[in-house]
Amino acid sequence: MTRRERLMRTLEGKPVDRPPVCFYEINAIDEDPDDPDPFNVFNDPSWLPLLDLARARTDRIVLRGVPFVNAPPDPLEPLRAFERWEENESRFERTTLRAGDRLLTTMNRQDRAVYTIWTVEHLLKTVDDFKAWLDLPQEEFGGTPDTTEVLAVEEQLGDSGIVCIDTPDPLCHVAPLFDMGTYLIVAMTENALMHRALERVASLLLPRVDAVAKALPGRLWRIFGPEYASPPYLPPSLFEEYAARYVTPMVEAIQRHGGYARVHSHGNLRDILDHIAATGCRGLDPIEPPPQGDVTLAYVRERYGQQMALFGNLEVSDIENLPTAQFAEKVATALREGTQGQGRGLVVMPSSAPYGRSISPLTLRNYQEIVRQVEAFSGA
Repeated sequence: MTRRERLMRTLEGKPVDRPPVCFYEINAIDEDPDDPDPFNVFNDPSWLPLLDLARARTDRIVLRGVPFVNAPPDPLEPLRAFERWEENESRFERTTLRAGDRLLTTMNRQDRAVYTIWTVEHLLKTVDDFKAWLDLPQEEFGGTPDTTEVLAVEEQLGDSGIVCIDTPDPLCHVAPLFDMGTYLIVAMTENALMHRALERVASLLLPRVDAVAKALPGRLWRIFGPEYASPPYLPPSLFEEYAARYVTPMVEAIQRHGGYARVHSHGNLRDILDHIAATGCRGLDPIEPPPQGDVTLAYVRERYGQQMALFGNLEVSDIENLPTAQFAEKVATALREGTQGQGRGLVVMPSSAPYGRSISPLTLRNYQEIVRQVEAFSGA
């Protein structure tokens, strides 16, 4: 069975020779060890054995967004200004946006030693900023999905894996406009404004999802953002209002064209699993075990495994920190709980990926242990 066949059969709920194993973002396509950019952590030699392992022995799932060509002009473009500079081993990007009589500013920072981008200043600071943003001109839907990159990556992967089309939900567009504390206050106290914002985003996002799903049918998708409304941040009722309600039509569009919609939500799941299942999605990740999450993989499999393929259950912090003998028990538990009884299938996968410049020998050994156990797993 090829790696591509193994993944597709897992999504379809069909028998496989063993569970697929994926390293999430690590796929040996997006990481370029030959790029000399000082902000490229993957040019550190310690990454090479891990990239080789991902390339040769994992069931690769490569995340890709799909741009649009010939889209109507963005009405906000004339209102934006952008600048970039480097200072003290960091790269900064600042964007300003004119909203009526307000000048809204956001700034990001990236450090040379870390593969992540922090938002150090958020665009919206107050409810009045939010109202000004809501009054900005609305972008119109139009154009054609550019499938070139997805098709090129699929050709590059061959039988070694699949592309997963990646999209935020409306909440993932709205929540990060604020710092987390301000967002939570606004979400709890400004229900009408939140729905106005989410509907504004959804009016553009949903037709885009439908157009991409039609142009690239039968693919796996990842919908990220629902975790912004998960407990303990917000109560389950607001998860239904702000996340599930807007994700459901996205799932329906994807699956109407033969695709497989996978919902991405870190952290606690117990009180929102019914809402996630009600979207009709066919996949869920990363299903973090306690104490990072609040349900076991066995719990999710027993109650929702018939509907959803399950992805994850290994914590990247455990990969980086646990002695291999102790980490091996975590892998064995995930394999046992994720395959017991009847269900759609398990993809063994970390919750995220390392983002430091170097990969320690312990981290590499633990990744090797994941592959070793999955390849040896018989389900008996």
